[in-house]
Amino acid sequence: MAPIVTRFAPSPTGYLHVGGARTALFNWLYARHTGGRFILRIEDTDTVRSTRESVEAIFEALKWLEIDWDEGPYFQSRRTDIYIEYAKRLYESGHAYYCTCSPEAVEAMRQRAMAAGANPRYDGTCRDKGLGPRPGAVLRFRSPATGTTVLDDAVKGPIAFQNAEMDDFVLVRSDGTPTYNFVVVVDDITMGVNTIIRGDDHVMNTPKQIQIYRALGAPLPVFAHVPMVLGPDRTRLSKRHGAMSVTAYRDMGYLPEAFINYLVRLGWSHGDQEFFTRAELVEKFSLENIGRSAGIFDLAKLQALNADHIQAAAPEALVAHLEPILVQKGLAPDAVPSLPKVIATLQPRSKTLEEMADQARFYFEETVDYDPAAVKKVFKPAVVEPLRKLLAELEKLDPFTEVGLEEAFSAVMEATGLKLGKIAQPVRLALTGRTASPGIFETIEALGRDKTMDRLRRALDFLDRMEGQTGA
Repeated sequence: MAPIVTRFAPSPTGYLHVGGARTALFNWLYARHTGGRFILRIEDTDTVRSTRESVEAIFEALKWLEIDWDEGPYFQSRRTDIYIEYAKRLYESGHAYYCTCSPEAVEAMRQRAMAAGANPRYDGTCRDKGLGPRPGAVLRFRSPATGTTVLDDAVKGPIAFQNAEMDDFVLVRSDGTPTYNFVVVVDDITMGVNTIIRGDDHVMNTPKQIQIYRALGAPLPVFAHVPMVLGPDRTRLSKRHGAMSVTAYRDMGYLPEAFINYLVRLGWSHGDQEFFTRAELVEKFSLENIGRSAGIFDLAKLQALNADHIQAAAPEALVAHLEPILVQKGLAPDAVPSLPKVIATLQPRSKTLEEMADQARFYFEETVDYDPAAVKKVFKPAVVEPLRKLLAELEKLDPFTEVGLEEAFSAVMEATGLKLGKIAQPVRLALTGRTASPGIFETIEALGRDKTMDRLRRALDFLDRMEGQTGA
């Protein structure tokens, strides 16, 4: 059996969106699952709308998702000679003919067909004229006039199209540029693509493409048309639903592992399992488990899944993803002794890396501002002595580890008769500026000796000033 060859073929007319990313992912996963090949092809024949910036945006998004390709990227704009060769083959074999009908005449034919209750179509005026190539002529495909063209879809099952309802569609325009349905077939044939997974908005193009395959004597690929991704209101996904650039989710603090996990579940299932690692997806992905119902994009579910992936990741694995977000927020990643230790304290309480960066701010800043309500509640004269004793214990602590910190707090508890909470709360306020934070020992270890000591001294100075103002 020949190896599976899939492809992703975006048009570079904008960013890579959710639906396109899912198509790329399905094709990539199937190729990796079967040990096949995955091809990237850029369909840039729309010279007006295609831009280099969009090409780079697509590359950037695929790189973030870690979707790599075995061949390509191929650019349709550089393959014109191949299309001309195949157009000539279709003409010489009688499967295509030249047409000189004007656009106005063709539009009139379509209007007459619609008025008669038929599909708008070209009426075949030039079909049997035997015209040769000439300026202003288009090359049309000679579509079968009778019978059916059957799409045996791997997801939707068999779909029959009546040939009588299809017209002789254009292969090459009058300016010499080839059309979409023609070039994609030529590309897939010449690149050896034998499995095409794409959105079901392409279903109506498929009978035309099947006819071209047959006219060229090429074997048909497996077609698998997957349902569209819809918004929560079950309308076509748009910006109001979150249909933004894939890289926007990166910038919002979503992990690529979580994003691809969520994308796959928009139309594919494996029992009741929701959480998948990338390796598990490669192992378990199959065409048979692609559903027929539209995927509903739910940002809350994506966020919940992202939180699961953040918690499951090793802190070291999150460093490269968090660093750009910290920098964007004006925080220097090297301002802490160990970024993985900072991450470890915040993983259980972060749904996104942006949320983590916001919660981590106190670790990176030189000083912290105290929450006034917390000061009023926590910074009482009675906390001064425990803080002084803790500072003294920490000054002789070496190494500055969680075990040693616990021993230092125990010594203060024994000397003062206070429970941990009565000591930890003013310490937490001194170090973070607020009364809620990760565990106190993990926080101190991640903050590091220097900042911990400086902030405890600053808190004691603040308490001395409060005492002086009260006494005055």
